[in-house]
Amino acid sequence: MEILSQVHAKNLVRWAADKSEVLVLSADLTSSVEAHLFKDAYPDRFLSLGIAEQNMLSFAGGLAREGYTPFLHTFAVFLYRRPLDQLSMSVCYPNLPVRLFGFLPGLTTPGGATHQATDDIAILRALPNMTILECGDATDVESVLDVAHAVPGPVYVRMLRGEIPRLFADPMQFNHARVLSTGDDVTLLSAGICTEEALRAAAILRARGVALQHLHITTHKPFDDPQVLDALHRARSGIITMENHTVIGGLGTAVAELLAEHGLGKRLIKIGLQDTYAHGASRPYLMHKYGLDALALVRAVEKLLDTSLNITETDLESVRLDKVHSEAKAEAL
Repeated sequence: MEILSQVHAKNLVRWAADKSEVLVLSADLTSSVEAHLFKDAYPDRFLSLGIAEQNMLSFAGGLAREGYTPFLHTFAVFLYRRPLDQLSMSVCYPNLPVRLFGFLPGLTTPGGATHQATDDIAILRALPNMTILECGDATDVESVLDVAHAVPGPVYVRMLRGEIPRLFADPMQFNHARVLSTGDDVTLLSAGICTEEALRAAAILRARGVALQHLHITTHKPFDDPQVLDALHRARSGIITMENHTVIGGLGTAVAELLAEHGLGKRLIKIGLQDTYAHGASRPYLMHKYGLDALALVRAVEKLLDTSLNITETDLESVRLDKVHSEAKAEAL
């Protein structure tokens, strides 16, 4: 598997070369959110607003009113938790083309509860005019700029940084899930880094005879992709959602809403943080401790099928995808 480094940092410089309206704003975390190469390449289009995220959101709204397209870069928690009022009133209410690139989503950081954005989708889904995207691999990171730029209103992107695997060849498409496998036993919808974990289990599940329909979700809002509804209809034994987020208000909740709205009386298991804050540690440790890893997916499939598939963590270690970029060390803040 190909592992790439600083994908966004390099891609942003290339992508923005002929887009003079694009400005990059940072909140004192320029290199930590891979905006440093843009700063060096286009210093007149880069603005550092300091540790003042509320001001940055209002400032971005003003820039957008003047014809610019601001791309805000900081840790995800600082884009919605601290400046929620400014985001709602200065950006979403006037429906302005402000792009919010939030790094360290969910359990991708050892920084603990103060730095883990585990409820961002739940909160931002409730804001009118907001579009929500999430990256799961290097190809998503490379193509999300085009997808976000095509949206006329505000966009929030859950971004990845550092060393990232390339899982897909085709670019991200707006409100269009990637179908990774087809089957009628269980439908799995995964997003972000959880797709990488799910792929650890997929081959073994198929070898045990499980017909798994697996979709990789990159658009959380809007959430009306016909492929998703079709996949929900197909599932004979039930549906599993797998998200790097609390199970309250995120992907699992959106799927539950679809099931209810369309009268699909099917079982749903939501894999994610179970109404708790998380502590700081390496990503593999946190994924296992809080039940967001491949083994958790296997146990959920077993529960829906009401059978034991005799799959152990040892079996899953042999197909570990994150060995190169996740076990080496936890990324420093």
